[in-house]
Order: sequence, then structure tokens, then C-alpha cells
Amino acid sequence: MSKTVYTIAIADSNQSFHLRAGETLLAGMEKSNCRAIRVGCRGGGCGLCKVKVLHGQYQTKPMSRQHIKAHEHAAGLALACRVLPESDLVLQPDYFQNT
Repeated sequence: MSKTVYTIAIADSNQSFHLRAGETLLAGMEKSNCRAIRVGCRGGGCGLCKVKVLHGQYQTKPMSRQHIKAHEHAAGLALACRVLPESDLVLQPDYFQNT
């Protein structure tokens, strides 16, 4: 098991949390008792955990195009339950709900 730990910072706030390589953003956030990202089904089906990755490297597990279109994914949008960080990240949670 990897011992690499990444720091996940929430843009425009002083919130952050840490997670181990191989954990999804949502799982790491929940383990850290942070509440920066909305939680829904935890499996990519509801779209509640939509975030925009502003900085950092990551991979995603398959995501429903119902919630994340191809052009949105290319622009850094993803479902936190499907994101696997490969570096420290800076996120904007609830991207489309912040209006």
C-alpha cells in the first residue's frame, strides 16, 4: 500500500484535508471529517460531488456523461467520488452550484 499522502486544498477557503494515494477525493474527505464537498451516492450516479480541479494532477474512474460531459471533463470538472489524485490538488467544490 502506498504511503504517499496528498494535500487537498479548497479554493477560497482555509479548508484542506489529506488523503493517501489510491483513495478518492470523497473518501479522503470523509475520513478527514471535512465537509467541503457535497456527498451523495459515492458511486458516480448522482452528480452531487461535482468539483473543478484548479491545480494538480489526477486520474478519474469512469464517470457518467449524464453528470460530466466530455468537454466539462476536459476543463477540469469531475465527480469527487471518481477522482484519484496524483499530486496535491486545489479544488472548487459544487462548481455549478456556486452562483
